Amino acid sequence: MMIDVRELGPLQLDGLREVANIGAGHAATAMSQLTGKQIWIDVPQIRIFGIEDVGRVTGTDTEVVAAVAMQMLGDLAGRTIQIFPGPTASRLTGILLQRKEPAFPDDFGEMEQSALKEAGNIVGAAYLNALSDFLGLMLLTSVPGLAIDQAAAVLRSGTAGVAEHSDALICLDTVFRIDSEAEPVRAHFLLMPDPASLQVILRAIHLA
Repeated sequence: MMIDVRELGPLQLDGLREVANIGAGHAATAMSQLTGKQIWIDVPQIRIFGIEDVGRVTGTDTEVVAAVAMQMLGDLAGRTIQIFPGPTASRLTGILLQRKEPAFPDDFGEMEQSALKEAGNIVGAAYLNALSDFLGLMLLTSVPGLAIDQAAAVLRSGTAGVAEHSDALICLDTVFRIDSEAEPVRAHFLLMPDPASLQVILRAIHLA
C-alpha cells in the first residue's frame, strides 16, 4: 500500500529531518567553498503542503520569488524545487558575483540568473546527495531550470507534472547564516517524490 505524504507521523518526519540536516551540512560546506565566506545552515524545519496550497509556501501567493527546479533520476523519481525569496536571491547573487547586491527581480539579467541557478543547483544537489548516501541508492539530477515569478504561478507550474501522481509535497524551510551578518536569509527546498519513491525512502530509513 502506498503512503500519502500527508499521512507521515512524527517518527517518519524526524527521520526525514535527520537526512535533511546532513544535506544542510553538505550544502553549507559547498556554499562556503564557492563564496569564500563562512556559511551555516540551521537544521531545516519540515512542513507538508497539499499541492493545492503550494503557493503559500513562502507565506503569500503574490510574492515574487526565484525557483530552481530539478528532476530526480535514478533509483528515485520526482522533482525538487529550491525557492529563493527576493532578499535571499539578491544576497546570494551579490556574494557569488562579488559585487553589490542586484535589485530583485528588476536587475536579474542573464549573469545574475546564472549565478542564482548555480546556488540552487548546489543546495539542491547537496540535499539529494545526502539522501542518496543515507539510503544507499543511486540518485541523479537533471540540469536545473530557473523561473522568476509570483510564488503561486511559479510553484503551480513547477508542480504541474507531480500533481498527476501525488497531492502533497515535503517542504524544508532553510535558514542561511552568512559570516557575522546579523540578518539570516531564508529559502525553501521542496521535495516531491512520486508515491513509489516515497515508499522506497521510508523503507530505507526503516520507517515504512
